[in-house]
Amino acid sequence: MPTTLKAKFDTRREAEMTVERLVQEQGIDRKDILIATDGGDNSVGSEQAGADTAGEDPTPQSRDDAALAGKIVVSVDIADDARAAEVKAAFNEFDASDVQG
Repeated sequence: MPTTLKAKFDTRREAEMTVERLVQEQGIDRKDILIATDGGDNSVGSEQAGADTAGEDPTPQSRDDAALAGKIVVSVDIADDARAAEVKAAFNEFDASDVQG
């Protein structure tokens, strides 16, 4: 069962830079990364980091994601536990807050 890691960022730019670093430095596939944003109604929506979602409404996420509302959340699915530990350490290097998973 894959591990899902989530980390909060204050700005969308920080989140997008983190996604780029995860892809380049950690070799994470963009398809395994979601960026969740506060939907404005206290719900959280997400988009795939590699997808072109301009002009589309975000897709609602679970209540766990809603608890992270107010910040930008980067979520990564990792299949291997050892690999998940490496990515979690990378999140901490990227100045993420509230790293979960």
